[in-house]
Order: sequence, then structure tokens, then C-alpha cells
Amino acid sequence: MQVLITGGAGFLGINLARHLLRNGNAVISYDLAEFDYPERDRVRCVRGDIRDRKALDAALTGVDVVVHTAAALPLYSKEDIYTTDVVGTRNVLEASHAAGVARVVHISSTAVYGIPDHHPLLETDPVHGVGPYGEAKIEAERLCEEFRGRGLCVPILRPKSFIGPERLGVFALLYDWASSGHGFPVLGDGKNPYQYLDVEDLCDAIWLCCTLDEKTANDTFNVGAKIYGTMGEDFQAVLDHAGFGKKITPFPAAPMIWVLRFLEALKLSPLYKWVYETMSKESFVSIEKAERVLGYAPKYSNRDALIRNYEWYLANKASFENASGVSHRVPWKQGVLGLAKRFF
Repeated sequence: MQVLITGGAGFLGINLARHLLRNGNAVISYDLAEFDYPERDRVRCVRGDIRDRKALDAALTGVDVVVHTAAALPLYSKEDIYTTDVVGTRNVLEASHAAGVARVVHISSTAVYGIPDHHPLLETDPVHGVGPYGEAKIEAERLCEEFRGRGLCVPILRPKSFIGPERLGVFALLYDWASSGHGFPVLGDGKNPYQYLDVEDLCDAIWLCCTLDEKTANDTFNVGAKIYGTMGEDFQAVLDHAGFGKKITPFPAAPMIWVLRFLEALKLSPLYKWVYETMSKESFVSIEKAERVLGYAPKYSNRDALIRNYEWYLANKASFENASGVSHRVPWKQGVLGLAKRFF
């Protein structure tokens, strides 16, 4: 197949490109950013914005499947989130439909469930976005459902926060503190079950959505790890792997959330509302539907995924030591949290 990945130069994009290449497919990266990976000579690279319909039309000639991973993350401005995650998604769907693309696999998020009052979360549960990002993800899913009604096959995946090679962002805080011999704070008592996802398992789910028959794939699926522990247990596994004998430090959630809200308003913290509002709570989805319908079979536990990502961080730390930004491919600025590091 010829597969176009929107956001192909991002964290998920490069892992998916490698996955598709291993399976003998032709890959096109469509991204505002440069595709600066060793696989560049095996990938057709198109620099473009999903908000640019004409550029999308030109890039989609001959494409069989689109995997839509491009999104403005929560640290972007409200306008950028809306124009990218909603307007951009509409452009991708319209251009794909017009070009005769067989299917568009849309990467959504479990952020559409907001801050839930029960677990596990099912695909049939109500959606409620927290902040501009969660709201935009819900609206993007509605667009996908609209285009299903127009005859386009649009599988929707709702992955838990996914980690693995090339992932930095908020997880770089944990890895930086662990690798420099520090402990790490968690909100609440750390005993809340919290599910993550390895990016390789997500790529497997995407591949199933690309290749299974349309009647099977044209649906909405939660994707997450099969085996996961509590927030405290899984973060402690990274500190143990680092080998400095450090421990996680629980903090009362309610007062710390107020502090983090204040710091976020002053732009002194890299943590956004959905992260710190859910960190102390249970957070896991049912993956039974994906297992039963798609044959999804995740290989990595939370601990496996976190430690695999940590090992990649150590091996590549020199290449991004002075970098920062708002994407998953670079560490986020620690702000005032960097000053707190010395106390751990």
C-alpha cells in the first residue's frame, strides 16, 4: 500500500513509518516539520500543513490509506488547536474523500472522556472534553462520523498516553530526574491504577485498522496496555531501573492541583490541566473491543514501555539536551518544577 501519514515527522509518525516500511509499504510523510530521520531516503517527504487544502490535494494522488496523526497538542494556543485539530481534520477527510482514498485512520485520544467518574471506560461512554484540546478531539471525531456517513471508511483509535522511542514531552521530566539521581513527585498517594501504551502496540493497532476488511475496521476502538500497575508502582520502576535508590514522593492532590493551576496561568509549569487533574485519579480503558474485533494483542506492559522509553532517552540524551518546545519530540521546559528538583 501507499500510506500517507499526516504528522509523519512526529513521535508517532516516525514509529509508524518504520512499522509500515518493515511491512513492505510505501510511506509518505506529510508534515510542517522536516523528516530528519535515518529513514529519510526510504520515505517520500512532503512539507505541508493540514490546514492547506490545496497542498493536501496534491499530496494525496495515488494514496491508498491516510493515517491522520497530526494534531496541535494541549500546550499550543487555543486558536492553533482548533484550526489544526478541527479544521485540519476536516481538510484531511474532504481531500481524502475527493481523491478516492480507501480509508482514513484517525488517531484520537482518551482525552475525549474528560475526567471520568467510573472505570474502565468503554467506547460507548459519554465524551466530555477538558480544555481546548479535549473539546477539539471530540469535534474531530464527529467529523469522522460525518464522513463515515458519506461512505468513507474512517477507523477511530482512542489511545492512552503512548510512549516509546522518540517520545519526550512531559515524560522527559521523569527521565531527567531519574537519570540525574533524583526522586520524583506524584499527586495523591500513587495507588491509583493508571494505564499507558507502548507506541509499537499502537502501531500494531493502526496496521490492523489499515488492513482488516472495512466492515470490521470502520468503528471506534480504545487502545492501551493490557498489563499496568499504579502510578506509583510504574514510576518507581523507572527510578529503580535508574539505580540510584531514589523513591517517588506522594503529595496531597487537592492543594497541589491549586498550585499547578496557578503556575500554569503564569506559564511557569509545563503541566496542563488534563495531566495534573487526572494524575491522582484512576485512568484506564477497556481494550476488550479492540481485542475481540481487531485481534489487538499488546506486547508491552506499562513498565516495559516506560523503561524502553527511558533506555532510548539515555542513549539519545546528548542530541536534545539543549532543546525544548511543545511537541512530543522535544523535552518540555520544566519551568519552576526544575527548581523543585533539588529537593528530591
